[in-house]
Amino acid sequence: MRGPWMMRGVKFVVFAVVAVLVGTAIVMQLWNFLVPTLFSGPTLHFGQALGLLVLSRILLGRMGPGLGHRVHWRHRMQERWQQMSPDERAQLRARFGGGCGFGGPSRGEPAA
Repeated sequence: MRGPWMMRGVKFVVFAVVAVLVGTAIVMQLWNFLVPTLFSGPTLHFGQALGLLVLSRILLGRMGPGLGHRVHWRHRMQERWQQMSPDERAQLRARFGGGCGFGGPSRGEPAA
């Protein structure tokens, strides 16, 4: 019973390590290709590129867009929408002027 789960864990760890190594190598290559030429800056070695990735993670939070936060926010808004009465929904639509300026029916709502 432990075999498949342990193998998945090992595969995940190996994939994560390879992803970090490849990402670091890409950052190092891009930096060394662009920065010295464009800004007369220093070149990086592998450890410095890894440090740059860690620093960007600390300063910026996630690598890439904060998808988890958006999904959570959308889920909360969908729950609130489901709990509203039709009159409350109409008031909310009137207040926000039909969404993002397109004026069509919102997602999940039939056209009137």
